[in-house]
Amino acid sequence: MKKSAKKEPKPKIVSRAAWLKARKALLAKEKRLTRQRDALTAARRRLPWVKIEKDYVFEGPHGRQSLSDLFAGRRQLIVYHFMFGPQWEEGCPSCSFIGDHMDATLPHLRARDTTLIAVSRAPYFKLQAFQKRMGWRFPWYSSFGDNFNFGFHVSFTPEAIAKGEVYYNYQKTTFPVEEAPGLSVFYKDSKGEIFHTYSSYARGLENLLGTYNFLDLVPKGRDEDGLAFSMAWVRHHDRYDDNDVVDPKAGYRAPEGAVSAGKI
Repeated sequence: MKKSAKKEPKPKIVSRAAWLKARKALLAKEKRLTRQRDALTAARRRLPWVKIEKDYVFEGPHGRQSLSDLFAGRRQLIVYHFMFGPQWEEGCPSCSFIGDHMDATLPHLRARDTTLIAVSRAPYFKLQAFQKRMGWRFPWYSSFGDNFNFGFHVSFTPEAIAKGEVYYNYQKTTFPVEEAPGLSVFYKDSKGEIFHTYSSYARGLENLLGTYNFLDLVPKGRDEDGLAFSMAWVRHHDRYDDNDVVDPKAGYRAPEGAVSAGKI
């Protein structure tokens, strides 16, 4: 495995006055983007809702619980669909990257009538062990034996993987393993009825990654342009070291125990 090249940025060196002129021009673009984002989030809130008719069942620290139970007394529920299949030995590194950002948000979200949890198909004992290893506190529930993940198109059958056609991110596509990342939002009204209001997948999840937001500020950015798989550098946070190497030609590596294309 080869170390990824440490390329130096090639900036144009100018006077402070010239820098200020360029910075103000960029600021105008940033403000336009901010207004566009505000308009987009408003449009998201105006999406129609779908009533949840199925009785989903999960297992967590308090035993078997319904989807209604997962709201924990609040009206709004955000579910992160964490990639961790029943036969996997550990959670997906990229989903773990998102998991590393979740704990600090919990008290702030709770103050705004919102519960944030993760759901995976792995049995609860596996989730519990991996969560302890990672040091996370966010609520994490198992949907093992339930069709919740399939209903929200973040789990696929071995037959679909072998065929090379799954339904993901609102289209038919290919996917390398039987679990995929996503996020779904639910609302529970005063009558106790539950509605699905939003789901997002793939790069739609990048807003959850504060690390990317920080990297987007620095001269080298995310430094992923030369990688065959953009997140090949991401590790479980207990597996980074100062001598870490990244093979720029490496593709997606299926987790141990995963059902992957060509392996059933």
